[in-house]
This record gives sequence, C-alpha cells and structure tokens, in this order.
Amino acid sequence: MRKVLIPTKLDKVVAQILGEHGFEVIQNPDAPLTELAAANADAQAIIVRSEKVLPEVMDMLPDLKLVVRAGAGFDNIDTKYARRKNIDVMNTPGANSNSVAEEVVAMALAAYRKLVFADNTTRAGQWEKKSCMGRELTGKTVGILGLGNIGKLLAKRLSGFECKILAFDPMVSQDLADKLGITLCSVEEIFAQADIISLHIPENDKTRGMVNDKLLSLMKKGAMLINCARAGIIDEDAVRRIKAEKELLFCNDVYPKDAAGEKSVADIADVMLPHLGANTKEANFNAAKRAAEQMVAYFEEGITSCVVNKGVPDGLDASYQKLAGLLASLGRAYLNGRAVSKIEMSFYGKLNPFAKWMLAPVVAGLCPDFDAFRGADEAAKVIAERGIVTENREVDENKHYGESITLDFIAGADRISLRGTITESKLMVSRINTFEDVYLNPEGNNLFVEYEDAPGILGKITGILGNAGININDIRAPQDLKNNRSLAVVKTNVPVSADLVAKIAAEVNAKNAFAFED
Repeated sequence: MRKVLIPTKLDKVVAQILGEHGFEVIQNPDAPLTELAAANADAQAIIVRSEKVLPEVMDMLPDLKLVVRAGAGFDNIDTKYARRKNIDVMNTPGANSNSVAEEVVAMALAAYRKLVFADNTTRAGQWEKKSCMGRELTGKTVGILGLGNIGKLLAKRLSGFECKILAFDPMVSQDLADKLGITLCSVEEIFAQADIISLHIPENDKTRGMVNDKLLSLMKKGAMLINCARAGIIDEDAVRRIKAEKELLFCNDVYPKDAAGEKSVADIADVMLPHLGANTKEANFNAAKRAAEQMVAYFEEGITSCVVNKGVPDGLDASYQKLAGLLASLGRAYLNGRAVSKIEMSFYGKLNPFAKWMLAPVVAGLCPDFDAFRGADEAAKVIAERGIVTENREVDENKHYGESITLDFIAGADRISLRGTITESKLMVSRINTFEDVYLNPEGNNLFVEYEDAPGILGKITGILGNAGININDIRAPQDLKNNRSLAVVKTNVPVSADLVAKIAAEVNAKNAFAFED
C-alpha cells in the first residue's frame, strides 16, 4: 500500500479518491511536514498547498517518488533538489485560476468603492458617506501582465463590466488576442494607459522588482495596481515614493512569507488580504480532486504530463538546453514585446534526435512565466493555447554546422533569426539575422545596437557609454554589407539603463537597440 502525506487542509475528496485506489492517506493540517515525515518514513508521496518541501524533508523520506502541489505555483518546493533525488514534482495548473480572477475583481471593486473603510466606520457608529465617494469599474481600461489561465479568465470576468483589456504576454499570438477581444501592448504602454493593472506573472530573476520607479511613474493619476501574483515583482519602496504624487490605489494579496505578523506594505496598501487567491471552497475542491487524480494516474498508469521538473534524457548535454533558452531570451529582447505567431527551429548534428526536449527551454526563454522543468508536453500545450505555431525544420547536415541550434521567431512581418553553439564549454551566439560570425558569449551585460552603416557610429556609441562612466569589456561589430547594416554588441561592466539605451538609439538613429543580461 502506498502512503501519502497531506500536511494541509484539502477537501475530503482527495482522501476519498486516493482511498478508493488503495492509498493510505495521512492527513494532518495541524502538524508540520517535518513531523509527519519523521513519523512516516515509508511515505512515497506528498500533497501540499503552500507548505514548503525542502531538502531536509526529502532526505527524511527515502521512498519518496512524487510531490504534488495542489495549485499552479510550485516555488515552495525545491524542484532541483527533487530532481537530483529522482523525485518528480507535479502541479495542478488551472485548478485555482477562477478563484484568483474573481479575487482581482473583488479587490478592484473594494478599492474603488472604499468598502473596507465604509464597513469599519459604519460598524463604529459613524456615517462617513461623504468620505466614501467612489468610482465605477464599468468602462475602465484594465491592463493584465501575463495571459495564462488566470489572466485569460480575468479578461473574461471583466467583459461584463465593458472594460477595455490591454495585455502583455510575448507567448500570445495576435490571432488569439483578437479572439479574446484583447489588445496586446508593451509593459510600458500598459502602465501608461491602464486605469487598473493586474499582475499575473511569476517571480524570477527577470521579473523580480520589475514594477519599479520607471513603470510606476508612467501610471495615470488615480490608477490602481493589483498584485495577486508574487510579492517580489513589486519594488515596495518605489510604490512608497510615487503613491501620493500619483494618488495610486494599491491592492495586495501576496507577501514574502505566508504567516502572521507585521506586513511591510501595510502603510501603502489600500486593500490587503492574507493570500486568499485560491481560498474558496470551489478552488480547494478542484485542486484536491486534480491532485488526487494526477497521483493515481502517475502511480497506476505512469502518466507524467504535469511533472514540472523533468530531467534530461540520456545522450543530451543539458548545456544545449540552456543554449536554446538563451537564444529564445535574446529573440524576445530583439522583438521588444511584439507577439510571436510562429517559432521555427533547426537542431543540427547530434542534437536533432532531441528536438522535443528543446521545446521547453525555448518556451521558457520566450515566456518568463513558463518553467522549463515542466517539460515538452506542457510547453506544447501552453504555446498551442496562446495561438503560436511551431515547426521543427529538417536540417541539411551538408552545411557542417556541427552541434548547433537555429531559432526563428516570426512576429507579424518581422522575423528574428538566431544561431548558437557551444565552444570550449561556452554558450555562443554565432549568427544574428544576417550578421554572420558574431561568436558572442552573452554572459554578463550586453548592449545591442543595429544601425545603418556609416563611419563614426561605433565611436558615438562607445563615447556615450564612456561619458556615463561605463567601462567596455568587449565589442562585436559584424556588418551586413549587402543591406548596408551594422550591429554593435558592446559588453559592459554594469547594466545599461533603459534611458541610456534610448539616448544612444536616438543619437545614432538606431533601427533597434536594447540591453540584454544573461
């Protein structure tokens, strides 16, 4: 009999389903997971919600095969350590999505109508009607960052309020956006135009602190920011600096730690909740049912489609997966928020048999809210849902490219083509569009400037960087003589700010300019 530990309050359907399939269920929401693990060292599976599954817990369970997160996000589980221990980790994407989408609408209405203040003061015997002049949600422009399950459902829920929906998601095609009645925009355009901005993106190295002074300063006076995603996405001090000047409304449901105690956003949040996004009976039931069904399918049928930390197949060097993700990240930077409609991929040499295993890192590089550990099946599902077509092209080995990868990203009439390889254990970008023999190791801080070829341009770029006190560590300057184009890739000792990139672009009349950090 397989033993399952559940250190959380999940709907009884989880124990019912597992029990019907012969599992022994040990469920105790009041006991720490470490305590349950110590008393049940023979457990083969765990189901959690927000409880942390750290290496110490995995080390206590030598027979552990599977950890299921009853919900979408799984950053409370050390997936990399689990992979090293040959433990699969699953999530239940979509189970909580409607609950979170409805919470966003509820928070927006509460903030606009000052419901918390009105309730508190009325209960206290006061009559603060004059202080509770509110605003209506109907007809507002709402910006959504991230059109995954929650983002799409939020757009649908807001349709009844006749809202104009703007969204940023590089993995959503224009065709799908049109079907959803959504206007795709850059992040900057959303912050400048939206009355309400709702965040539905993960917290990672690329998104941490992204809602900063620059973005907040773009917001309309009286605009609202809602965060039901992850706490680290927002620079709290930036909100603190700009809130009064812009008369911003800030609604928050996420914190660095889910626990009682003082919260750092208490002085700036107009509405703050104790992480209630998935806290509905319906979401609890859905997550419990999905977790149980996936566990049964995993052990009885070997179904692993929701495993988020799949390993690397025998014969494939994981560095090439990193290369695929790097090329996709660079392609995303080149496109500057333009929606991708098609991805064309070519894998040369010994990489060709592993094309399927490259899709997840490509999707992760292009779309920051996708974790490459979720595997090829989930990657294919995600991009199909977002209306993006993929093509794995046949390769001509007579070109003698060795083990290399070519990725083309099509966005409207634009095509960005990148080729890369690995040389002396270094990830190298060997071609960018028509610029050959680049051989750039993009590690660190890089500035890309594409411009019409003319004398003195490179000097202007380096001069502006020097005047800003930025040291230059390396330069790549390939030319496309046929099209009279040049590309400057300047490696710097510190990141080049967006303002400085804009200044350089204006000075040299750049066709494209952006900073890229790897």
